[in-house]
Amino acid sequence: MRNFYREKFVAACVATLIFLVMQSSIVMAMDLSDEGIYPFEKTAHEYTKNPSKPTNQVALKENVDESKLISDKEKDLLARLVEAEAKGEPYEGKVAVATVVLNRVDSPEFPDTITNVVYEVTGDAYAFSPVQNGEIKKPASPEAKEAVEDALTSQDRLDHAVYFYNPEIASDKWIRSRKVVERIDNHVFAI
Repeated sequence: MRNFYREKFVAACVATLIFLVMQSSIVMAMDLSDEGIYPFEKTAHEYTKNPSKPTNQVALKENVDESKLISDKEKDLLARLVEAEAKGEPYEGKVAVATVVLNRVDSPEFPDTITNVVYEVTGDAYAFSPVQNGEIKKPASPEAKEAVEDALTSQDRLDHAVYFYNPEIASDKWIRSRKVVERIDNHVFAI
C-alpha cells in the first residue's frame, strides 16, 4: 500500500513538472514573438497591459481552441445575446455580434468573462439593450448558436471591434464617434 501512494505522488510530481515546462515554453514563445520569430496576432507587450490577465493565461487562449475555454452556460448566454441583438440580420452579422463580445473579453478595457461583458453596467444602464429590456431571457435560435461557435473558432476578429450599433436608430453621439471598421446589413462595427 505504501508503494501505491509513492507511485501516485511521483506521478503527480511528474505531471506538475510537465505542466510547468509547457507554461514556460508558452511564455518563451511569446517573448520570441517580440523579435518576430513567432508571428502571434498580438505581442507579449500587449498582453501585459491588463494585469488581471496573466501573460501565460492569455497565451494559452491563443494556442487552444477558444470554444473549449468557455462553459456551455456562457455559450448559451452569448447565443441569446446574438439572437436578441442580431435577429433579422444575416448570418455574417450574427457572427460579428458574437465576435464583438469575444473581443471585449480579450480587451483590457472590458470585463474578463462573457457573462460579465454581457451584464456590464455602463452609467445607469446595461451595455446591451437586450439585458435591459429582458430579451436576453428568450432562447437562442439554432442559427445564433452556430454563429457563436463560428465566432469562437474564426480567425477574423473584425479588426478587434468592440462596439456595434444600428446607425438608423442609435441616438448616442459618442458611439458614432468611434472608428467604423465593418458594415454588415443594419449594423456597423467599430473600435
